[in-house]
Amino acid sequence: MAKPIEWGLTLEGQDARDFEKYLENPEPTFTPEGRKLMKEALLELEAGQKELFAVSF
Repeated sequence: MAKPIEWGLTLEGQDARDFEKYLENPEPTFTPEGRKLMKEALLELEAGQKELFAVSF
C-alpha cells in the first residue's frame, strides 16, 4: 500500500494568514515580467510539442 505524502511545511502566524489571503484571491498574482515569462514558456512548449508531433510520423 502507498505511503501518505508528508508535505513537511507548516505555516504559522502572519505567514499562514498571508497564504490564506493569497488562496482566496481569484486574481492572478503574476507581475508583468512574470506574465511575460509564462507566455514565452507556453509558446516554447507549444513549439516543442509541434516538433515532437512532426517527428513522430
